[in-house]
Amino acid sequence: MNFTSFIHKNADVYLRKPALGFKKDNEWKEINWSVFRTIVCKTANALREHGIKENDKVAIYSENCAEWICFDLAVMALGAVTVPIYATNNQDQAAYILNDSEAKIILVGNQEQYDAAFEIIQKSQFLEKILVIKKSVWIKKENTEYLENFMKPASEKFEVVDRNDDDIATLIYTSGTTGVPKGVMLTHGNFQKCVDSHFEFFKFDNFVNEHSLAFLPLTHVFERSWTLLCLYGGAKVSFLENPKLIAHALTEVKPSLMCSVPRFYQKIYGGIQEMVASGSDSKKKIFNWALKIGGEVAELQRKNQYIPFVLGIKNKIANAMVFSKIKNKLGGNLWFMPCGGASISAEVTKFFDAMGIHITVGYGLTETTATLTAFPFKNYEHGTAGKPLGNTQIKIDENDEILAKGDGIMKGYYNKPEETAKVFTEDGWFKTGDAGKFDESGNLVITDRIKDLMKTSNGKYIAPQPIENLLSNNNYIQQVMLIAEDKPFVSALIVPNFEFLQEKLKDLNIPFTDWKSIIDLPKIKELYKEKIDEVQQSLSGVEKVKKFILMPTEFEISSGEITPTLKIKRNIVLQKYQSLIDEMYA
Repeated sequence: MNFTSFIHKNADVYLRKPALGFKKDNEWKEINWSVFRTIVCKTANALREHGIKENDKVAIYSENCAEWICFDLAVMALGAVTVPIYATNNQDQAAYILNDSEAKIILVGNQEQYDAAFEIIQKSQFLEKILVIKKSVWIKKENTEYLENFMKPASEKFEVVDRNDDDIATLIYTSGTTGVPKGVMLTHGNFQKCVDSHFEFFKFDNFVNEHSLAFLPLTHVFERSWTLLCLYGGAKVSFLENPKLIAHALTEVKPSLMCSVPRFYQKIYGGIQEMVASGSDSKKKIFNWALKIGGEVAELQRKNQYIPFVLGIKNKIANAMVFSKIKNKLGGNLWFMPCGGASISAEVTKFFDAMGIHITVGYGLTETTATLTAFPFKNYEHGTAGKPLGNTQIKIDENDEILAKGDGIMKGYYNKPEETAKVFTEDGWFKTGDAGKFDESGNLVITDRIKDLMKTSNGKYIAPQPIENLLSNNNYIQQVMLIAEDKPFVSALIVPNFEFLQEKLKDLNIPFTDWKSIIDLPKIKELYKEKIDEVQQSLSGVEKVKKFILMPTEFEISSGEITPTLKIKRNIVLQKYQSLIDEMYA
């Protein structure tokens, strides 16, 4: 069955109910299920009239927007294959994906993406047409059309093309922290069975009344799968084009659900901790009391136990005095927030639980259609990645690598049989590349990326992710990368939280000049040494950062230092800053 069949079913049932939210002319607007279906059907018919048929590849190169998901669903409804390209990818990266996938049409969002696509189409033997979302983009008539004009004459009547579970729905190119991007083939069956397993696992009530805010890139399997799941369940999804405006968007959209990566939660946690630390003694006392009460209630709820009447009253007071103010800055309605993409520490998830916002930690990869494991609503264990969903099977091999089988596992890498063979065992288990173990309750615990494990020159193994997480929880630190491989001790490249540090400069009576000069000041280096020493008290001697370098700018997607989901590309960063690193060990 074609996964997109849910569009017709939902539109028949929810006709006038809002389906998609988006911002236009500085105002949030929405379209209902009836209009949503019409847009998808007209787009699919327009693509068909252009000659797009089953298994043809069609690319999307744009920021998040309602048009993105409508176009995606139209492509898949037609039996063709969606090829998303990160909005931040440069022309060369986009050209590689378009050529490798042999995409025939590309949908672009802004001027920069259009210009890159226009250069690519001149040399491409596959790309035939560029469609443009924004009318503000200046286009050349050759091989180009505005999306609105392209779909306008098409019919509103469209029957979804029948597909088998094994038919490819999308090619998602892994941004990867190493190597050349590979096109992960995910099928209609992958999406359908993963969505079914989520609803079975979480047993959502009144899901149709939920509202999600999509701010992670839709190109990434996590946001895309989550958005499709929400729409499948009849929930409304609003799309944020610029993820940097998330704080403002939360208070405007007021979502009840939202998926995100650990850095989002760490920043909120670190900011609150720092705010409390700088507050008066009475404010600290009230906050700590509220946190204690909220934590006791959250723990009883986690274990599915009765909450005593008096404790419940105290929790309402704690919420009114402390937590409601924090929650209102997040829109006031959030209660369920899936978290993936990297590991997150137990102290952060416990903190959000105490506030009454449940972070559901999950684990998965592009190759597994996102979620393999997740926290259930009850009896989960903080510090783990939860339990398998659906028919997912997981085992740990002799090298501590996590192996997986199940409905979510990809068909393979597009046109790369040798690369596909490398990531599967002879008996069909997918090799995740992550190290892990099970606790006594059967929860999966991720210890680190196999390739990221570092061995010091003294023969000690260091797992960088938990240490980096610990440091990133501090609001003075924006990004951190540990260095230890073949080194006598652990060091780190640290990107300060410049926004927070700017405020601190006022307290220290340091006039701002430029960040390169600021981070070289002895006072600033000493400040960061104190913060790092404070944070890593719980670490063993061999795990502690002995030396560090403060970086004057953030690691950027555009320079290839981080992936679009904010994971640091270690090999790129190591190579780029080799001379700085050598100085620390001189």
